[in-house]
Order: sequence, then structure tokens, then C-alpha cells
Amino acid sequence: MYNIENHPWKVLSSEYIFRDGPWLNIRHEVVELPNGVVIPTWYIMDFPDWINVIAITKDGNYVMESQYRHGIGETHLELCAGVIDEGEEPLAAAQRELLEETGYSGGVWEEWMRLSPNPTNHSNWSITFVAKGVEKNSEAHQEKTEDIATHILSESELLEALERGEIVQALHAAPLWKWFARNSIGKTAEQHNR
Repeated sequence: MYNIENHPWKVLSSEYIFRDGPWLNIRHEVVELPNGVVIPTWYIMDFPDWINVIAITKDGNYVMESQYRHGIGETHLELCAGVIDEGEEPLAAAQRELLEETGYSGGVWEEWMRLSPNPTNHSNWSITFVAKGVEKNSEAHQEKTEDIATHILSESELLEALERGEIVQALHAAPLWKWFARNSIGKTAEQHNR
């Protein structure tokens, strides 16, 4: 077993230089490292925490989405994802987003993975849930700014999409790779024991 020690930096000053409500706030900080070195310019981006959902239907298919992402100017497969509203629990946000974006709900939910989008300068977390046994219970109720298509993929189709690099959002690909790694290890052990 290994031990990782925390060596936090000392914040000498902190000032918001940009505020955009809940979506993005940027802080300029002057920080001092444990060895005494001062960094006069460090920027922290404060975003709200995000959720993702690996949604699996009762018949074992995966509920995926696609939408245009202006940052890279492309459209790719993604997990259902969204922002945790202020005061909202992560699980409630995940269930709300899945229903709003796809019309799927129900099932058994578990927290699967917590990731930092970029621990160097982002203050938020991305929390992924797995929802097994979801069903289509309504039409999607997307926001005016959303243009999301829902796709139902088999396990092999989803794995092939991952392998071909069709899921480019790192915070979506990582939990999916973990999901397939864990499940393939279980399947391999099961087959070996037969």
C-alpha cells in the first residue's frame, strides 16, 4: 500500500476577475508553495458540479445521446449529462437530467465514479451514476438551448464506439471504460470457473 501526502498551497490573495452566475466564475490567486516559492498568477475556474449517467435498459441496451459541442465544433456520442443545481443532491440531478433529456427513468441507481475535470484549475467534480433497468416513461423535455438526439445501443455497439474513438468527452469515456473493464473481468472469471 502506498501513502500520498497532501501538500496544500497557501492562498495569499484571491479575487474573482470574472463572474457569470452559476455557470463559470474565475478567480485570480497568489499562492505560496510548501517550499516557500510564491506563484503570483494562478487561475481557478469555479464551475458547478456535473453528473453523468450510464443508463442501461431492462433488456441490457445503453441509452446514449449525441449533440453538437461548439468548443470542438463536432457532434459525438455522449452519456446523459448535466449540471447539479444549487442545493440539489447529485443523484436527484442525475435522475432529473436523464428524464428531461431522454424520457427514461426508474431502475436501480448507484454512484459509479467521481472525477475532477481538471484538478489543476477546476474546482468542481463530475459524478457518474449507473442506472440499471431504466424504461422510457415519457417524451424528452429538453431546454430551449438543447438539441439532443437519443440513441439506444447494444453493449457491443457501445464498446465498438468507444474503441473507434466516437466518444470524445473524456469524463464520459473514462467511466464507460471502467464499466467495461469491470464487466469483462467478471465475465472472464465466470467463464474460467465453468
